Amino acid sequence: MYRDSRRKFLGLCLGGITAALAAATFWPVWRYLAPRKGPGTEEKTEVARNLVPLGGAYFFTFRGHPAVALQPKADEFIALTAVCTHLGCIVKWLPDKEEFLCPCHGGRYSPEGKVLSGPPPAPLESYPVSVQADKIVIG
Repeated sequence: MYRDSRRKFLGLCLGGITAALAAATFWPVWRYLAPRKGPGTEEKTEVARNLVPLGGAYFFTFRGHPAVALQPKADEFIALTAVCTHLGCIVKWLPDKEEFLCPCHGGRYSPEGKVLSGPPPAPLESYPVSVQADKIVIG
């Protein structure tokens, strides 16, 4: 009788440890594959105009993802995702070349987000931009 209860106890312990290890293994995989729950598509972000220099870029977070605002010409603003469409790396702005560069595999994008060269399969997603007094409204 004592052996049966000990076997049952050890079996329950082994089953519990196995379940915990399985959960610890599959939870990150599930989080990676599951669709993200984020703010709605109606969310807007305001950026002060003086943060976006002429010919320069300002990086910020939009809808939970990296984004960038550019001012290629005076009072002309562009907002794009800063996530490369190839493998999801964050692009860098090269002011001397006036283009974006993906540091992972050398993908290059124009200031409008169009693919110039490299492995990216699609352009950077653009966001609507409006100017209100001293603010840029994105979204």
